[in-house]
Amino acid sequence: MLETSELVNKELIIQSSDSGVEIALLEDKKLVELHFDNSGGSFNVGDLYLGKLRKVMPGLNAVFVDIGHEKDAFLHYTDLSPYFKSLIKFTDMAINDKSSATFDFSKFTVEPEIHKTGHIVDVTQGKPNVLVQILKEPISSKGPRISCEISLPGRFIVVTPFNNFVNVSRKIQSTEERKRLQRIIESIKPNNLGVIVRTAAEGQSTAELHKDLLNIIDSWKAIQFNLKGAKPPMKILSEQNKTTSLLRDLLNKDFNKIVANDNSVVSEARDYIQSVAPGRENIVSYYQNGATIFDHYGISKQVKASFGKTVMLDGGGYLIIEHTEALHVIDVNSGHKFSAENQEETAFNINKEAAKEISRQLRLRDIGGIIIVDFIDMKNPDNRRDIVNIVEGLMAEDRAKHSVLPLTKFGLLQITRQRLRPEIKISTGETCPACQGTGKVRSSQLLLDDIEKHIKYLKSNLNTALELHVHPILKSHLTKGLLFNSIYSKWKKKYGVFNIIEDPGFEFIQYKFYDRNSGEEIKF
Repeated sequence: MLETSELVNKELIIQSSDSGVEIALLEDKKLVELHFDNSGGSFNVGDLYLGKLRKVMPGLNAVFVDIGHEKDAFLHYTDLSPYFKSLIKFTDMAINDKSSATFDFSKFTVEPEIHKTGHIVDVTQGKPNVLVQILKEPISSKGPRISCEISLPGRFIVVTPFNNFVNVSRKIQSTEERKRLQRIIESIKPNNLGVIVRTAAEGQSTAELHKDLLNIIDSWKAIQFNLKGAKPPMKILSEQNKTTSLLRDLLNKDFNKIVANDNSVVSEARDYIQSVAPGRENIVSYYQNGATIFDHYGISKQVKASFGKTVMLDGGGYLIIEHTEALHVIDVNSGHKFSAENQEETAFNINKEAAKEISRQLRLRDIGGIIIVDFIDMKNPDNRRDIVNIVEGLMAEDRAKHSVLPLTKFGLLQITRQRLRPEIKISTGETCPACQGTGKVRSSQLLLDDIEKHIKYLKSNLNTALELHVHPILKSHLTKGLLFNSIYSKWKKKYGVFNIIEDPGFEFIQYKFYDRNSGEEIKF
């Protein structure tokens, strides 16, 4: 049973519109993942297709497979699966099966495994039809990456046909629990189906695990049935839609709210939760207020603040995120917060905050491949080691496969992260009202936040009379309202007295700070 945790509150906010479905995952109100549901679309990770082998590439030890995409899918020898001959045999049997029911797969005779270091030309003679699964969605000019190592995921287990292995997740540390789960699965699984026990299975009853296994077996039977008389290229089975697949992978004791603005999505989510965690379907609710659901939960503003080349940190530092053809580069900058008195401690604190934001950014943008992080230089070996440990700990929640290498002598951290889909790129600029669309400025939604951060820093670190110079319209916005209810009066109460000066020569969202005594501009 699911129960509410006080540690991390996870919420799923689902916004449906004419352009599709957007899904936001919040952890303690912070946006950590953003997904776009293409249900009904093609070539999503996990989809199964009947493909036709086309062009064999001996030099690459690979073959191109026609699965219906404009670019043939790429299948490398290492992705064939040791049970490739068994898969070819099964595919052929299922296509030519004339019976009204599916055949008993537990009595299927598994063929000998292929060699790990073999050659593609030795196993693809005759170019047979083959069942394949999408590993990576089409990215840029490349077609999908596919595998013949079929895996069917459930909430607690993953089933892999043509073997009888039972493996338990290494993240389950208790030896007794690992042995218990091993015994349960071995007692309930059919022949010819291997099982990988997921971390989420820890503490689950035999009944729950058996229920999950039966659901996956039903999917395997559906694959057999859909292959009857099939001709390539053809989709055989789709991965669950994005909402349901996220619930399958994420639903746990920390999940406490799912809100959607579409009744059909609400019903679908409730039905799924009722089937896997009866009594918890009340965490799903329908949103019907005036503002859009993403605006109401602050997601639109977080998207504006989190995407783009520059990402501000709460402590005053910032990240510069850039993409090249080969890798991503993230530069950590101190901004105006750097202290000359204790440079090591300041650098460590900024790097700690940056590490937290970087781990979030990788999940949020779904950045994959090689990522190089240039942290602020630290001399202390313990601090350097701690930063690596912090990054590793923060990325433990990342469902994509990844690895983190130690800091180099130049202070660079190397991360590799599994790339399954195109990186999410969202333009965060909006047309500048002062230049009639010829330039870009940072989102005006964040303007007041930026001004307040600078006031907070200047009033706490500089002993000077402060003046804020702004456009007359912006001054009007800051001072409107009752005497003690304006934004300006609230800021004075929080940070101390300062003056706001209007300057008609300023652009609409331009602002500058001055030292009233010297008249000099305070630059950052």
